[in-house]
Amino acid sequence: MSRRLAQPQSLLAGALLGAGLLFAGTAAGEGKVAEVVGGTAHQALFGIASQGDVTVAVGAAGAILESADAGKTWKTVSPAPTPLSLLGVALAKGHAVAVGQEGTVLVMDDAGKWNKAASGTDSRLFNVAVNAAGRAVAVGAFGTIILSDDGGQSWSAVAPQDWSSYSKEGEQPHLYDVAVDDKGVITAVGEFGLVLRSADAGKTWQALHKGDASLFALRLSADGSGYAAGQNGAVIRTADGGKTWSDVDVGTTAILLGIQSGADGRVLISGMHDMMLSKDHGQTWSHVDDPDVASSWYQGVAGAGSALFAVGHAGKIVRVD
Repeated sequence: MSRRLAQPQSLLAGALLGAGLLFAGTAAGEGKVAEVVGGTAHQALFGIASQGDVTVAVGAAGAILESADAGKTWKTVSPAPTPLSLLGVALAKGHAVAVGQEGTVLVMDDAGKWNKAASGTDSRLFNVAVNAAGRAVAVGAFGTIILSDDGGQSWSAVAPQDWSSYSKEGEQPHLYDVAVDDKGVITAVGEFGLVLRSADAGKTWQALHKGDASLFALRLSADGSGYAAGQNGAVIRTADGGKTWSDVDVGTTAILLGIQSGADGRVLISGMHDMMLSKDHGQTWSHVDDPDVASSWYQGVAGAGSALFAVGHAGKIVRVD
């Protein structure tokens, strides 16, 4: 797999399967998976986010599905506001932003309609984060980082101008996921095991972690705990809001694509041919034992109410208990 391909890992599923590069877990399984929304083989969902009872999932061909009851029922936005694939979505109080191919940014207005916003880039945007104050940050291919302080209406580029301190030979790394906390501190993850942080709206950046495995997913909680996950079952954990990181062996070599953690101690990590679940704040892990999980992929993960949801292949939304 070329690490320089500017596309989400889920879109590489067919190539990875053909090359025999996907692995399924062999340990005893736990957890139950229930399909909530089903689609067709040609559909795909890549991102999901929740705020209170409101949950939004996005995917191929501009698909947007919305729930107002913590994921119990869903409706599809029709017509789709863009024909381009949407790869990430973020919700915060009063704010909803989705991003995707060719620098696409969509922002939900007060009437619940999704409208296009000028992002200032045509790079593929893999994910987005937004906080309650309206600071939104999107990351993407070849080191793209853009920032908005008005809930996604207007954007500016804030990526480092010189990557030599952050990546091998100064390459512009693909950045796959991002978080922004209530203070506006930005944390992003991507290729080369990179964890980047900025506390000054992107004026300066600090590399907090480097490694060999690309990191595709990031989850930081308000209590300072958090995880990042990626290639070859790589998982790193923080207890201080992302300032320091340590390796975690969760018992898989799968490509890991999404993370959700909650105050109840559950942590769910989704991926290719595997899904890992912890019920004790990451102390122990088990494979989610389900034939659908073992034969396909799930990328985005979110918690709505007391439920955990994952989205992925065939346009599916599943609940994991």
